[in-house]
Amino acid sequence: METQKFSYDNGIVRAFLIATVVFGLVGFLLGLTAALLLFYPELPEFFLGTDDTTINTLRSGGLQGLINSQGAFGFGRIRMLHTSAVIFAFVGNSFFSGFYYSIQRLLKTRMWSDTLSWIHFWGWQLMLVSVVITFFMGINTSKEYAEHEWPIDILITLVWLVFGFNMFATVAIRRVRHLYVAIWFYIGTWVAVAMLHIFNNLEVPLSFTGWKSYSAYAGVKDALVQWWYGHNAVAFFLTTPVLGMMYYFVPKAADRPVFSYKLSIIHFWSLIFVYIWAGPHHLQYTALPAWAQAVGTGFSIMLIAPSWGGMLNGLLTLRGAWDKVRENPVLKFFVVAVTCYGMATFEGPLLATKTVNKVGHFTDWVIGHVHLGALGWNGFMAFGVIYYLVPILWRTKLWSVKLANWHFWLGTFGIIFYAVPLYISGFTQGLMWKQFNPDGTLVYKNWLDTVTAILPYFKMRFVGGLLYFSGAVLMVVNLVATARKGSFQKDVSAEAPALANVKKGRKEGETFHLWLERTPLYLSILSFVVLAIGGSLEIFPTIFVKENVPTISAVKPYSPLELEGRDIYIREGCNACHSQMIRPFRDEVVRFNGKNGQYSKAGEFIYDRPFLWGSKRTGPDLQREGGVRPDSWHFKHMYNPRSTSAGSIMPRYPWLIENTLDRSKSKAKLELMKNTFDVPYTKAQIDSMDTWMNNQASAIVKNVFSEADDVKKSFAEAKVSKEKAGEKFVPLEKREIVALISYLQRLGTDIKTTEVKTASN
Repeated sequence: METQKFSYDNGIVRAFLIATVVFGLVGFLLGLTAALLLFYPELPEFFLGTDDTTINTLRSGGLQGLINSQGAFGFGRIRMLHTSAVIFAFVGNSFFSGFYYSIQRLLKTRMWSDTLSWIHFWGWQLMLVSVVITFFMGINTSKEYAEHEWPIDILITLVWLVFGFNMFATVAIRRVRHLYVAIWFYIGTWVAVAMLHIFNNLEVPLSFTGWKSYSAYAGVKDALVQWWYGHNAVAFFLTTPVLGMMYYFVPKAADRPVFSYKLSIIHFWSLIFVYIWAGPHHLQYTALPAWAQAVGTGFSIMLIAPSWGGMLNGLLTLRGAWDKVRENPVLKFFVVAVTCYGMATFEGPLLATKTVNKVGHFTDWVIGHVHLGALGWNGFMAFGVIYYLVPILWRTKLWSVKLANWHFWLGTFGIIFYAVPLYISGFTQGLMWKQFNPDGTLVYKNWLDTVTAILPYFKMRFVGGLLYFSGAVLMVVNLVATARKGSFQKDVSAEAPALANVKKGRKEGETFHLWLERTPLYLSILSFVVLAIGGSLEIFPTIFVKENVPTISAVKPYSPLELEGRDIYIREGCNACHSQMIRPFRDEVVRFNGKNGQYSKAGEFIYDRPFLWGSKRTGPDLQREGGVRPDSWHFKHMYNPRSTSAGSIMPRYPWLIENTLDRSKSKAKLELMKNTFDVPYTKAQIDSMDTWMNNQASAIVKNVFSEADDVKKSFAEAKVSKEKAGEKFVPLEKREIVALISYLQRLGTDIKTTEVKTASN
């Protein structure tokens, strides 16, 4: 048989590897910053200046520096930047690095197109830089793990198509007949992410010259599609591609075959079939139809079996090689990574049960759970792959095994000091929220009682993050020293016999799966079918069967001022800390009763594009906020939360008071809502939009000035000062803060109070 000579492309592997390390440090640093802001909210004021004499600051000049920042360094935006940097930049680049190294060697061929490989690399990095810039500017959709706006969504789609085309073309020119298990996971990943990304990010741009768009789905429908995406982004971007790397790099590092080929088959097909159904477990006790919640719970519990099958297959691959684990830092990282995968995939189904979910949801328990997977499974797998690849790519030994071991122990203790305090914090929150006195009143009625109780755990979490970050810094030192000691080879010579032509039908005695492994087209089609079953059976009934989302006649569309306020709320990332979903529990109805003591109904959200139910309560739920507090309270609370709520960890938003509201797109927003989404605005309402906005703004300002003489006086003085200086003075009615107040005061005011039964605690 003819032996063909070719070369592997290590250049693309190196590029993604460097991007992994750089973005990893950026993502970890952003995470540390977000953690610090949760117990030191004055951090931006420390650097940018403040008018609060009780706070140390590096700059004088009052609040102008903070106002000029326009919220770029606030928690809402930093949190979005952190999650995107870690998921798409750090884990994404680490997967692509491992993918380009492993697939060439598994298929014994160079990538089909070097050009497409580099388009993939630079397109992905362009997307990441665009995300950083737009998020800092407040351009986002608020949809968790999918906050990027429509132009970036299109860019991601195009880059993903390039990546997929190159992968399938490379498979077509392979010199190995059967596809190894790692490639099954790579194909499954590509198919699932394409499907998830496209369906979740169907949105309508306000214009093709701007960034703003509105989700194609509203309320309950948007929530279901988003968490079908959000849960499965974890499944098919943070899990299946990393499992593919596990199946390649763990056997290579241990120099042992995979424990069980049959278990690999069961693991792959059962995982991709079951995982896609589990998304609704993020929406337990919400306004989502009960049948969808039940389906999510059932499949989440079933998910334990394939997940643990994969974990055991990884760990048992090390049978007979445990002596190497003591000496080899690469295997140390892999062992802890796979163990964390097992722990997280047991805890996830546990949190999906209604009994546990009613205590754990909206608390820090979920954050601890997510980070056990992110820091342990994703982070440690990435570190192991990096330590494996760098000595091979630069043709030398690792500069310091001792330093790599230090990284391992710092990272391990970092995970423990991060996750354990958040578990305790989550238990504390969940139990404190539900405590009642014998007379039926809440024990901890003031939300800040629970915030104060968990601050020590936030500080411990920061220490854990600092340990983890320190280990990553040691890794960078080690990698740079290793690269300097060695020499990089871009093209690595190889040879393999050409692939002989055989018939595509099944041979006599050939099992179905062996045949499937040598027919990539059918493998890919079957993967799509298996993946599409769960998503379609959950989502289509909710979207297309009207009875699943009953309407409430009293619920009316937002006014143009409220719609602008809602967009400001999204821009500032307020949904990162505040939920808008009161579950049918006695404690939540009593705590968040407002003027309408009811739990949230599906029909309340029919005009919400996107939905804003949230996934964590750092601050209280806002679904019944309307009319609870005076307009002046909201004004002062946004200016300085600690002036109205002593001990609050909410950031300040003084630029909202300074900024003039941009009304130039308000009419276009109403027309889009009416013409595209059939929101019942009348032509008369749209034509008289300015009058409508002016009247509502004037009423709010009248309330603020009548309730707060100090605010009225400061604006009168500012007006005189501006006019003396010959500058234009913008009245309070025209400023962003009034739009935001109008939105907050609208929340939950459409439905009327009636006696309601709630689930017991």
